[in-house]
Parts: sequence; C-alpha cells; structure tokens
Amino acid sequence: MGRVVATVALVLCAVIASATAQTVPVQPPAAKKDAAPTPPSGLQLTPTGAAAAAPQDATNSEARQRALVERINGYLTNMQTLVGDFVQVGPDGGRTQGTFYIQKPGKVRFEYNPPSPIDVVADGSSVVVRDRNLDTQQLWPLSETPLRYLLADKIDLMRDTKVVSVSADDKFITVVVEEKQVMVGTTRLMIMFDAKNATLKQWTVTDPQSLDTTVAVYNLDVTKKPDPNLFVINYQRNPGSFSNQ
Repeated sequence: MGRVVATVALVLCAVIASATAQTVPVQPPAAKKDAAPTPPSGLQLTPTGAAAAAPQDATNSEARQRALVERINGYLTNMQTLVGDFVQVGPDGGRTQGTFYIQKPGKVRFEYNPPSPIDVVADGSSVVVRDRNLDTQQLWPLSETPLRYLLADKIDLMRDTKVVSVSADDKFITVVVEEKQVMVGTTRLMIMFDAKNATLKQWTVTDPQSLDTTVAVYNLDVTKKPDPNLFVINYQRNPGSFSNQ
C-alpha cells in the first residue's frame, strides 16, 4: 500500500487493470549515467561530460537548466485543474490504467479501472488510499507526502525539492528530484514534460529498494472542472474502514 502512495504522490503524484502496449507509449526511463560534479546551486550538470567543460560552458549549462525549471514551474503553477487518463507500468512489468482528477490547491483523485479496487484521494489536508474489495482505507497527512508539491498554488521545484538533474532534447524536458526520509530511505522521481509546450507526459518513481514504477498520462484537459465530491474523505470512519464516496 505504501508503494501506491509513493507512486501517486510523486504524481503525481502517482498507482491495476491490464492495459495493452498500444494504449499509450510509455517512454523507458533514461539509462543511468555516472553523476557529474554538483555545482554550488545544487543542480547536477547535464550532460555528465560537463565535468571537463570550460567554466563558461558550465555557467551556460546551469543557466539553461534553471530556465527549464522555471518553465516547468510556470506550467505547474498555472495548471489549476487537470483531468486525464493514465497507464502505469509497475516494477514487474504489469500494466494498469485509470483516470485522475486534480483541483488545486490540495485535491487529487486517482481511480484505477477494474479489476483494481484502489482509489487514492487527497482533500486538501489528508491523503487516503481506499480498497473497495477489502472495504478498508488508510489515511496520511497531505503535508507528509510529496503530493504537497504538486498540489500547491505556487510551485517552485528549486525551493521545495532537491533537484538533482535537468535535461532536454527534441521530445522531452526531464527533471529528476529526490526526497530523503529517515525511516524510509531515498525516493527518486523523474518527471518528463513535452519539449514543445511543457505539458506533463509521464513520471518514473524509483523507491528506496531501487524498484521503478512509470506512469504515462494522456487525454489531458485543463478546462474541465472536477466534481467536488470526488475529493471527499469520510473522517467518521476509522482508518480501517472504507467509505464509498
């Protein structure tokens, strides 16, 4: 259950019914490369050959990366509502799909298509994972999950997260962030945006056990207003009970 929260939270955050490979192409995670030296700003220079570049080249590279992050910040901040479909590929290669709804600030819902029994709901203060088959739910404070970054009114990745790398090519802008928790370990999130219009395309979560889960989103609509009832959590039930909202 914790992996479900991590996947959705870090997409968005992020967690199956079977989906065919033709439903939506999921871009494979980029091959891992040796890390380049980290400049004082905390940004990892990309590409990794930057360690041998002249100081002026390094400065220009960092400036380009900052500009890319600011572009992504603007897109995520201006996105007040978002409705779409998703396909998720788990560590075992299994594919699941569903629909998600975002209403900022603080509200999100991920509905997994049958036979998955899972719904994930955030109402602005809490996040709940519901299992319809088991008639259970588990509750967490929103402030203790990375969802708080995505669902904030104003998003500043450089301020609110640890950005470890930024890169771009003809198709994607890719941002990699990390979150370390003492009791859990380090979770890494790679988010990919369309290079032309900066819209969200997919993300990959690498959990503390180095297992990858990739979620691709499509059929995105920023004009549709989600039903407020989608984000209701029934606090009258204890964390072990499920309320079908």
